[in-house]
Amino acid sequence: MDFKSYVDGFGAMTCVVSVEAFDDGKKGKFRIVDGNDSYINTIENPAPGAEMLKDVFVPNSEYTDYLTRDLNFEDYSFRAAVEKKCLHSYARPERMNGLWFNMTFLPVAYEEKIEGGKLCFCTYTMEINIESDSKKISSVSSEVATSVLETCIKLRSTKDFRISISEVIKDIGELCKSEHTCILLMDHETRGCSVLCEFLSKDTKLLPMDNYVDKAFYDIADSWKNIIAGSNCLIAKDEHDMQVVKERNPVWYESITSAGGKNIVLFPLKFGDELLGYIWAINFAAENADKIKETLETTTFIVSSEINNMLLMDRLKKLCSIDMLTGVMNRNEMNNLIDDMCSGEESDKESVGVIFADLNGLKCINDKYGHVVGDELLKNAANILKEYFDINEIFRAGGDEFAIISVGITEEELGSRMDEIRATADKTGDVSFALGRCYVDDKKDVKTALRTADERMYEDKRLYYEHHKSKMPRKDDFKYGLG
Repeated sequence: MDFKSYVDGFGAMTCVVSVEAFDDGKKGKFRIVDGNDSYINTIENPAPGAEMLKDVFVPNSEYTDYLTRDLNFEDYSFRAAVEKKCLHSYARPERMNGLWFNMTFLPVAYEEKIEGGKLCFCTYTMEINIESDSKKISSVSSEVATSVLETCIKLRSTKDFRISISEVIKDIGELCKSEHTCILLMDHETRGCSVLCEFLSKDTKLLPMDNYVDKAFYDIADSWKNIIAGSNCLIAKDEHDMQVVKERNPVWYESITSAGGKNIVLFPLKFGDELLGYIWAINFAAENADKIKETLETTTFIVSSEINNMLLMDRLKKLCSIDMLTGVMNRNEMNNLIDDMCSGEESDKESVGVIFADLNGLKCINDKYGHVVGDELLKNAANILKEYFDINEIFRAGGDEFAIISVGITEEELGSRMDEIRATADKTGDVSFALGRCYVDDKKDVKTALRTADERMYEDKRLYYEHHKSKMPRKDDFKYGLG
């Protein structure tokens, strides 16, 4: 058959793909048989960002001569050529530097006999867009559109995003009929990972991600972009596809299979060019792979946007809650906590321990060495407190004053930790605390505990300056918290 004349009849960039389909069900090689001038030009004179592995077109070459192996391309070509399906996809392959591809795969009726099977053909037509087209992204089947709409409604139905996204991941798990479905977030600054939500089917033997995510897991997640290899996702639905995962990342392949994984869908979650994390489904219904891909391509677009909003709000909340110099909670968070404690129900009765820790001699340090040195002293002081209390329990109450509010702590433990703080500070040679503590049985009495601890701290400070008169601040400095 004269495929060159055939594809020359297409106005858009088009080539013919051949697929070897063997009688035992195995797939053979995928070749670019021929292309029209527009298609060949994309190889030999590509647009910036769309360069191929080589820039000379040779008819009937394997497609991997031009592109990194792409399971999605193979799947669409196989279903179009062998199963005679008309397929469409609109995607943003990472290897193409942000370009969007509008792709159509159409079956060709012509076939050839080969040893042990047959050679089938399809056309591959593509249109390249620099910017995304929302109409093309939303051009999906009614079933997929309904599923995506339900996702949007659920994500907006509650004030707590984490509750909403947990419902969404359950829906995705049920759509995929997978044993394990999960959204993993990546923090590129701290090189850490966290599970946003996950869904495990009722009878699965797969374990929750808490059993795997540790400080070293970021490096594993960071390697997944090499498995996706420039495509927009990975869908490894059978043993043949999983061999590609094994070739690209044998360590992760062993981890999945040893845990009971037989196949996997893996989609990156991106907002613009920023990778937020991944969503995946393990041991999914392979026969529904095309519907799963179509649904997740659109759903992840929405979920990524919502996750980005959540992370932005978390960062804003952190800015409003954290003292940026010392990294502990600020005065505003302390006041909010106290208000919550005082307004609690009678059934919420819990003990609370309070410690006031005021830096001795900070005014003298600032005057003698400057505020840069004084700031370092404040950070060192905060780091000592962090050794003995959770960061959410430590507050910078004033210029050189810290407050610790610990719910549920025993009176003995409170005293022991305060002694350890003093001993640790004394060993530094530069940090010196005036300390005062108070313990109450009911957290609604926290204001009383704060006043008592504050009074005891100032008595401790008075005793300190009796023995260190050279560091004595001016008389009026006490009322401004500068001592």
